[in-house]
Amino acid sequence: MDPTPSRHIVERQSRMLNFRVEYRQRSIEVVLEEASTVGDIKTILETELQVPVSKMQLKGWKSGDVSDSTVLRSLHLPKNNSLYVLTPDIAPLASTSQSSAQQGLSNQNYLLVISHREAQRDYSLNFPASKTIQEVKRNISDLTNIPVRHQQWDGWPASASDDSITLAASGISYPCHHLTVCRRSSPALTVDQTDECTDVHMVSDSEGDDFEDAPEFGVDESEIFGMGSSSCRKSPMMPENSENEGDALLHFTAEFSRRYGDCHPVFYIGSLEAASQEAFYGKARDRKLLAIYLHNDESVLSNVFCSQMMCADSIVSYLSQNFITWAWDVTKEANKARLLTMCTRHFGSVVAQTIRTYKTDQFPLLLIVMGKRTSNEVLNVIQGNTTVDELMMRLMGAMEIFSAQQQEDIKDENEREAREMVKREQDEAYRLSLEADRKKREAQEREEAEQVRQERIKKEQEEEREAIRLSLEQALPPEPKEEGGEPISKLRIRTPSGEFLERLFLGSCKLQVLFDFVASKGYPSDEFKLLTTFPRKNITQLDPAWSLVEAKLFPQETLFLEAKE
Repeated sequence: MDPTPSRHIVERQSRMLNFRVEYRQRSIEVVLEEASTVGDIKTILETELQVPVSKMQLKGWKSGDVSDSTVLRSLHLPKNNSLYVLTPDIAPLASTSQSSAQQGLSNQNYLLVISHREAQRDYSLNFPASKTIQEVKRNISDLTNIPVRHQQWDGWPASASDDSITLAASGISYPCHHLTVCRRSSPALTVDQTDECTDVHMVSDSEGDDFEDAPEFGVDESEIFGMGSSSCRKSPMMPENSENEGDALLHFTAEFSRRYGDCHPVFYIGSLEAASQEAFYGKARDRKLLAIYLHNDESVLSNVFCSQMMCADSIVSYLSQNFITWAWDVTKEANKARLLTMCTRHFGSVVAQTIRTYKTDQFPLLLIVMGKRTSNEVLNVIQGNTTVDELMMRLMGAMEIFSAQQQEDIKDENEREAREMVKREQDEAYRLSLEADRKKREAQEREEAEQVRQERIKKEQEEEREAIRLSLEQALPPEPKEEGGEPISKLRIRTPSGEFLERLFLGSCKLQVLFDFVASKGYPSDEFKLLTTFPRKNITQLDPAWSLVEAKLFPQETLFLEAKE
């Protein structure tokens, strides 16, 4: 594994490492401190498996073979690890139940470590036990650019003479088996000439023999050619210089489905910024990790990674449930430059520089990004040379880190919402209080205004009455003298307050003069009525033109005033 991504991986505080060790049909769980050595693991396995340490080969280390004295901490291992034991000097035990054991293996995966002799390169590939030898050879044809008919193999057991049988029935070692593949030499050339003419054979095969293999095995032309030449024979995963990121992702998804089938992660259709918003900036309980898949058709690992890792049911399901998956094709330099610009803008220059450090044959890459309060953090960078189990383990490790952060974010969010709720309630109570005060103040102002208006009306009415009273008082004829010789009527009038009004009137004086006199004293006839005592009679209902004599108020009479209802 390239140590570069470790700079971006968040270290765990635990000092314990878990190892799951496979040996034939057994699985042993070993837990050790990082300060332990590889030899300590073998010592534990010697007790569990009854296999001497000297006959035991412990495989599966990412950094290649290690010695028994190697300290685990120096290997920079993740918390969970998978290893397997090989015992080439110990023959497998014969058993009459061998066929049933094979049947039990049919549901397992085989790790095939295949050495490409010409390229001097090893491929560690996971295959289900139900895969046939023919299917394995086709996949190797994709990786090595050696057509099936020109492949020469070492390491298949004698029982694997038929390419149509499955790996479970082939007799290969479980869980891991080593094989070697190279291009079969042409019989027309001597051994010395073989190396010199290697390029000639490759050109000839790519021009003619590959097309002969295609109909023979029922394989699509794009699958026959290795990934080294696929970029010129397959439709590109993404058009170059696409103006719209959404359209580019639609093209990528359609091409991915065409190549590898419909069972694949749901790729987010939209810009990287939109995918980040979807993953990081919702409510804390709805947030997810962002998985950025970077594809490169020029890498020999891309075809196997897509078909066996990205399309595995377990990986597809796990990504769909816990991740927003966004993809980009970096095969073309223009598209790669555009990606680096986007990563610099959203994640900073460190991430863009990290992507630049990876070589073509280390692609595809799967970046696991977690949104944080101040910035986004790359938890892991997974390269194409991995297995389904390791990929799932690293995805689950990222989810473990994310879940812990998410719980803190949910707690902070709940506390913030509670504070905001209290503040909203306080603000609402304050608003209602202000509203009540405003209404009270407005009601008081209306009451005061009404009081002022009523007082003004009352004052105006009083001034009007006073003006009328003065006018009537001035219009009254002068009070006659008793010695004048004319008939005089002496009237005594009791007011509602108990006071008496007394005045002399001529007998010929009209009742209207009497009414005006009473009104001039503040008792107008439209508010008060003038009554005789006995018999009780309402004088104000009489004709005002009558004289006092005609109204029988002569020579004297006592009257009283009473307010009208």
